[in-house]
Amino acid sequence: MPELTGIEAAAERLLDAAKTRVPCAPVRDLLPDAAATTAYAVQSMLTRHRSDRGGRIVGRKIGLTSPAVQQQLGVEQPDFGVLFDDMAVPAGTAVDTARLLQPRIEAEIALVLGTDLDGPHIDLASAREAVAGTVPALEIVDSRIAGWDISFSDTVADNASSGMFVLGGTQFDFAGADLREVEMTMVDGQGRTVSSGSGAACLGDPLNALLWLARTCYELGMSLRSGEIVLSGALGPMVPVSAGTSFSATLSGLGTVTAEFSGNAGGAT
Repeated sequence: MPELTGIEAAAERLLDAAKTRVPCAPVRDLLPDAAATTAYAVQSMLTRHRSDRGGRIVGRKIGLTSPAVQQQLGVEQPDFGVLFDDMAVPAGTAVDTARLLQPRIEAEIALVLGTDLDGPHIDLASAREAVAGTVPALEIVDSRIAGWDISFSDTVADNASSGMFVLGGTQFDFAGADLREVEMTMVDGQGRTVSSGSGAACLGDPLNALLWLARTCYELGMSLRSGEIVLSGALGPMVPVSAGTSFSATLSGLGTVTAEFSGNAGGAT
């Protein structure tokens, strides 16, 4: 049997962690370099694996949109991951933490695309025109890497530490709204505020995040399609999750979205 390349070995390590429900060691030590394209090559391998087994891509999520988190990881750019249909949790349905390892939750604005967003000349105006609607969202981020001991390469390879997501029940017409002014407050099941922030915390404007994503996808040979969902990035700090907890996030002008957690997380911290 031929020896695995570093990219293949990293993908195998992450696949094994997902299958066994046991977090693994970081994959950065397996990769030939720390280039973003190398990490995305691992992610693409995992995406193909999931797609070949029936997974349907429904959008993308953007991460590392906070300057503070970028500084923590020593990077100057966001990252993105792929959203599959089985990652979506219908509103009112409990999130099964048995499917997760080390879940955390963050509130975001979900952008629903009304047209394709592709090509070499995408600008902020075309990104804005592509958005048909907005929805309040909760992203349940997760890591297959033990203790969240991640570098930029690790999180990109691990599908940007994606887990699951919950969308609010109502989609709002975008109509050129200023998403920078959206204020977010997230509370736990006891009504205690656990996270807060605003649209401006997401690269200054969630549309900036969408523009970055569209350009990056094009450079990597991908495109964003009409009907897809884009989780534009956290509006406030992420919060650890455990079985039996619940969280609700209210986004001004967009409404409220709630997630309840049942089951036993594989390695929740």
